[in-house]
Amino acid sequence: MSQPTVPTLSTARLILRPFTLDDAEALHRLAAAPGVMQYFPTPEPPDLARIERLIARQLNEWAERGYAWWAVTLPADGTLIGWCGLQYLPDTDETEVGYLLGRAWWGQGFATEAARASMAFGFARFDFAEIIGITHPDNIASQNVLKKCGMRFTAATRYFNMDCFRFAIGRDGWIAESVAP
Repeated sequence: MSQPTVPTLSTARLILRPFTLDDAEALHRLAAAPGVMQYFPTPEPPDLARIERLIARQLNEWAERGYAWWAVTLPADGTLIGWCGLQYLPDTDETEVGYLLGRAWWGQGFATEAARASMAFGFARFDFAEIIGITHPDNIASQNVLKKCGMRFTAATRYFNMDCFRFAIGRDGWIAESVAP
């Protein structure tokens, strides 16, 4: 299979670039830190092999769908601080914006910045009626990210075999949100 062409996005403070397998060790260190995975369906820190499979799966998604997760880096030195992007959910035929940042970068607006860039990419490139966000009910910080991206709470439901809060923004809401002062 040929390498997919993955666009690189730049925001005011971040570069969202294609993952490579060389990112596995740095991403493993971020995801294995205490508490980083606590609200994910599999909260145990992943081993390096799981991270390598995750990166390979994202590259496959880029090739098959034209969207997936990016490596989120700092432009000054290329430091990998996490991932962000869009994920297709085959069980519900929806597209979700998702993100994970290392603890050192929490609370600085990076997740919101990366999520907004991912959503802008999705609405510009694809005919999505909406993009959703899913959070654990206790993950207030992630819910705040989704709200700052213009999403609204739609339901307490289940995804990935866990209780979740579902948020969403439709194409029309995104356009209105994007041009609001």
